[in-house]
Amino acid sequence: MNNKAPIIRIDFDKWLQAFRGITNATNERTMVAGNLPMSAVGHSSVVVEYEYAPSVASLLVLANMNSIPLDWAARLSMGGVNMSFFIVKQLPILPPEEYLKDALPGVKYAELVVPRALELTYTSWELQPFAADLGYEGEPFAWDDDRRHKLQCELDAVFAHMYGLERDELEWVLDAHPPSESFPGLKRNETQRFGEYRTQRYVLAAYDMMARGERPNID
Repeated sequence: MNNKAPIIRIDFDKWLQAFRGITNATNERTMVAGNLPMSAVGHSSVVVEYEYAPSVASLLVLANMNSIPLDWAARLSMGGVNMSFFIVKQLPILPPEEYLKDALPGVKYAELVVPRALELTYTSWELQPFAADLGYEGEPFAWDDDRRHKLQCELDAVFAHMYGLERDELEWVLDAHPPSESFPGLKRNETQRFGEYRTQRYVLAAYDMMARGERPNID
């Protein structure tokens, strides 16, 4: 079985979920997953069939797979450039019941994850069936790089809380002290472009909001 182009097929008739198969720890992100409109896939794709997986469950998994805490674990697991299926199976993906726990007073983690992940995912009419399965009947969301980055950072903070990371542990995950490195490519690129490691500031700000009992909302 070849795993050069891994594909997770969640809903046989409507859409696919895929993750990048070739990667390395110098990339901005190691684990990159996304939803795709139904299309042909290569014969070398690793395909996982789910007996039962509603759209909301797959969206939660998708958000988890793209979070910085999970990415950090993926980096520690990589021994080459192939994000092989056996590596993905060993990653600490959160179980469904974690999303039903209280993130804030009267607010479940799922309520923080789903709307943000939906906006990041549903940017094309080709994924309208996926959005409809989630009960969303509106138009695809406009692609706005700045807003998308803030939404992703808010999700990173949410998952940091879900994994039980203390603030100093999250700081290490984002930017380990030398000679260790966490996300050197991301830090370097953002410092060159924005004059700061912007993701670190945004994620910590959102994390602190949640620690104070506030919804994460990066202005």
